[in-house]
Amino acid sequence: MAVTTLDPRTALVVIDLQHGIVGNPGLAPHAAADVVKRSARLADAFRGHGLPVVLVRVTAAADGADAVPGRIDGPGRGRAFPEGWDVIVDDMAGHPGDITVTKRNWGAFHGTDLDLQLRRRGITQIVLTGIATSIGVESSARAAHEHGYHVTLATDAMSDLDPETHRNSVERIFPRLGETGTTEEIVELLDRTRA
Repeated sequence: MAVTTLDPRTALVVIDLQHGIVGNPGLAPHAAADVVKRSARLADAFRGHGLPVVLVRVTAAADGADAVPGRIDGPGRGRAFPEGWDVIVDDMAGHPGDITVTKRNWGAFHGTDLDLQLRRRGITQIVLTGIATSIGVESSARAAHEHGYHVTLATDAMSDLDPETHRNSVERIFPRLGETGTTEEIVELLDRTRA
């Protein structure tokens, strides 16, 4: 379903646009620079209309002590990350009114104050962007839906390590969680409904 409306109290939630993730080579189908550019475009539009922008970043203790417990088949525990890998990219950072949320797992809701920050501001809908589509963005979209928020996904302002997992999220999962649209469709709707 294409994006049809934006609630009066809608927030932009940007997932993991930080140095260590944006610097990953081979993101698809959109280059990291394009995801950052489109997310920045949305953020400027939201700020221009007095709506909240939430910058979510993921971090981890060097010793893995704060890693999500449970056995997994893949890698991921106890990795050492380079200094500054969890710093929000310059194109998104530096706006004093923005809210920063730090997570230690895939989704932006569990173990963070994101829901509290949104509810205190009367937010009923979120627009999501970020990297990676099938991990941080999808996990956050699922949780937002379960928390009762209207969810809109800016599908050209997100990307993944695998184009197939991106496609699966966009075509099969996101239509069950909310509405989708391009950056320009969302900005146009925002401008039209806030005039």
